[in-house]
Amino acid sequence: MTDSRGAFGRVARRPETGSFLGLIITYAFFALFGGQVFITAPGWSSWLNAAAEVGIVALPVGLLMIAGLLDISVGAVLPASSLTVAIISGHYDLPLPLGIAGGLAIGLAVGWINGLLVTRTTIPSLIITIGTMFGVMGLTLGLTILIAGSTGVFIVPDVVTKSIFGSAINNMFQVVIFWWAGFVAAVFFLLHLSPWGNWVFALGGDRDSARNAGIPTDRVTIQLYMLSGFAAAFVGVTQVITFGSAQVAAGSSFIFNSIMCVVIGGVLLTGGAGSVVGIVLGTITFAIVNQGIFFTRLDPNIGSIIIGALLLIAVLTNDGFRKLALSASTKKA
Repeated sequence: MTDSRGAFGRVARRPETGSFLGLIITYAFFALFGGQVFITAPGWSSWLNAAAEVGIVALPVGLLMIAGLLDISVGAVLPASSLTVAIISGHYDLPLPLGIAGGLAIGLAVGWINGLLVTRTTIPSLIITIGTMFGVMGLTLGLTILIAGSTGVFIVPDVVTKSIFGSAINNMFQVVIFWWAGFVAAVFFLLHLSPWGNWVFALGGDRDSARNAGIPTDRVTIQLYMLSGFAAAFVGVTQVITFGSAQVAAGSSFIFNSIMCVVIGGVLLTGGAGSVVGIVLGTITFAIVNQGIFFTRLDPNIGSIIIGALLLIAVLTNDGFRKLALSASTKKA
């Protein structure tokens, strides 16, 4: 009996527990009011497709938040990557693999610049990434108009590339869902099974202590930002191949949507705590609300209210679980 209570207490104190309860309640709500379509394949494909795209971006953003950092530039990297692919392989008609490599390189380059600026200056990561976001946005707009003469560029991907990055199973489930699953597995290994993950948690706990302990804090920070840039660029690549076009204005919604997924998933805003499972649960919950509202007879604007309420509840819940865990550790000591 005591063991079962102890196990229940350990589960209750985990940050993703609140995320799981929120997911169950959210899905039950929309299953009740969204009609039969929501609980069948079309409904599942709707929120899974949305969750996959924002989920790929949310994973490294979550790692950065666990390390006590932020990345706002993902909203600019995504369209920059899409347009790079479209310009190289659409406007100039060069091989598509070259265009994809160029698009991914943009993400890695922006991530490297972010990491370098964060580690070489004392400016907060929020301010630095806001600056790089506007810088990349300006360059993307200016170069796209200069090269293509418009703010949008079209591309016709070949059948093989389309099937790998932009196809849909039964015309419903986008292949990006499987890419999301691969990203989840890779990031789970990095954060929870490799020594590198311990370094990320240490950064969020106390950066100075982590440095004094011999952890290469600057290198890990740059790696985190490059991973974030790569993930945003990858989503940009899948979007341009899926839809056959790229627009300068795309991607801005990913900035705060990814952060909301992470916070709903139980990652502390102060850093030092969180999990990949929680981020995935938070992403699914966000996607269900974002897409499920269209299956109900409710005003679509209510979806924003629900998401805002979820965010506030998640923050309060996360703080409650943190205090619970701290009180439990104090009692043991």
